[in-house]
Amino acid sequence: MKVDILTLFPEMFSGPLDESIVGRARKTGILDLKIHFLRDWAHDRHKTVDDRPFGGGPGMVLKPDPIFEAVESLRGPETRVILTAPGGRPFNQAVAGELAALNHVILICGSYEGFDERIREHLADDALSIGDYVLTNGALPAMVIVDTVTRLLPGALGDAMSASEESHGDGLLEYPHYTRPADFRGWTVPEVLMSGNHSEIARWRQMESMRRTAEHRPDLWEKYRWRKPGK
Repeated sequence: MKVDILTLFPEMFSGPLDESIVGRARKTGILDLKIHFLRDWAHDRHKTVDDRPFGGGPGMVLKPDPIFEAVESLRGPETRVILTAPGGRPFNQAVAGELAALNHVILICGSYEGFDERIREHLADDALSIGDYVLTNGALPAMVIVDTVTRLLPGALGDAMSASEESHGDGLLEYPHYTRPADFRGWTVPEVLMSGNHSEIARWRQMESMRRTAEHRPDLWEKYRWRKPGK
C-alpha cells in the first residue's frame, strides 16, 4: 500500500512511524509511506499556504492552490484523497478496513482554522476525524490512521489472527489476557484458561468480551446486540 502525507509539520512524524509494526512494514515494503512538506508547493518567497478567511473571523485558513497542486502531482488513477478534519466522519476499525483495501491514499493534515471549502468540495474524496476533540493540527490523526490501517495489511503482523481478535475487530472489546505466574499475590488465573479445552476457552473469551463491552462501552454493546447478519 502507498500512503502520501501532506503536512506543515513533517518533523512530527519522525519516530512514531519509524518504529514497531509500521517501521517494519516500511522496511519490508508492505507500506510505502512518504511525508511531504506542503510549503514545497507554495511559490511566493514566503512559501505561503494560508490566508485570512473571507468574511472575517479569527485564525487562518489553508489556501486551495498549493494543496490542489500537491495532490495533482502525487495522485494516480486509484488514489483516494482524505482530509484529517474535526468535521470529518468518525474514524473507526471499519473505516480502517476500507482504507486497507486501497492501493494509494493521500492524507492531507488540517491546520489552523481548517481548509478552504473548495478543497473539500472539489479535491477530497473523504474527511476523517479521530474523535470529538480539537488537536493542534492533523499530524497526530494522520499517524493514528496510518498505524491502524498498517496493522490490517497482509503480512504486517506476525500472527494474521491478531488483527481480527483485537478490540473492535468484531464490534466487541477484547477479552482479558493472563500470563505467568498463575498465582500473583493471591490473584489467580481463571481455571478454564489452563484447562486445555479450546472450545471452553473460546466460549469464555466470547462471554468476557461481551461482558466487558456491555460494562465499559454500552454504545458498542447496543450496536452488537441488535446487529443482524446481512445488515
